[in-house]
Amino acid sequence: MQYAAEYIGSNYGTFASDYRTLVHANIACAEDFGFDQLSTISDPYRETQGFGAEIIYHENGVPECVRPPFADIDEVEELQAISLPDPEQAPRMQDRIDAVRLYKELTGDRYSIMGWVEGPAALAGDLRGLSDFLMDLIDEPEYSACLLDICADTAIRFARIQINSGADTIGIGDAICSQISPMVYNELIWPRQKRLMDSIKAIGGKTRLHICGQTEHLWPKLRELPIDLLDCDHMVDLPKARAALPPSVVLGGNLDPVNDLLYGTPSTVAAKLEKSMSEAGPNFVVNAGCEIPSGTPKANIKALCKPRLRKC
Repeated sequence: MQYAAEYIGSNYGTFASDYRTLVHANIACAEDFGFDQLSTISDPYRETQGFGAEIIYHENGVPECVRPPFADIDEVEELQAISLPDPEQAPRMQDRIDAVRLYKELTGDRYSIMGWVEGPAALAGDLRGLSDFLMDLIDEPEYSACLLDICADTAIRFARIQINSGADTIGIGDAICSQISPMVYNELIWPRQKRLMDSIKAIGGKTRLHICGQTEHLWPKLRELPIDLLDCDHMVDLPKARAALPPSVVLGGNLDPVNDLLYGTPSTVAAKLEKSMSEAGPNFVVNAGCEIPSGTPKANIKALCKPRLRKC
């Protein structure tokens, strides 16, 4: 994201606030490095703004939500009275839809186009405030279930319009799940993720799930989701993930964005990538475990992309 913006001489704030910059930055990187997929992700606050949050843009940092819009909404009845945002009326949601459409207009079928939604838990944390949301999961399960339903419904609506606009894949960012216990995840979050993914699959989209950090404790239930591609962060043991998850699930990753890509060399990147490809088996997508940092040497990204021509 920030890397792509700076690659065309722009900045992160403009990338996140103007779909044209996002599109042209990602196309430039795709053409120069050989990426196979164009992404619409920029930050977590697209849907949050649709619920009324004020978002501040920073030139060289992630956009900031001034105050969670549900910070003072404490009762289930208050939640139930809330209307879902219309993705084609909420400015930042519309901006992402416009990005999908511009990708399609400029590149046709040359690339996979990945739309993006916040997963139920991630959006709930953005709307409620992360600390309050995590406490609610323990202390107020009925409230949490209602909030998570709102978030899943929002994601389904947003995903559907992106697919209808030209996206073939929907990325689902649910990073906070790595910090949630299996019991709470299984009871409250997994059913909403399942409903979201089933809806995406029903209209012909592919699903990509991104959960930062260590996800091993979630694998027993993740294997029951209709995931096409699962991102694996650098601390994930790829052989264990491959053994635990269905063979049909494509694993993506899992180079360390900082130690391997920012501070590595082309030769160390190539060596680490060979190791990852060997460990993950044939259903594997070359990638870093998470966001590639600003300042990563161009030669290192070229080394990351070079094996893409192999049947890996």
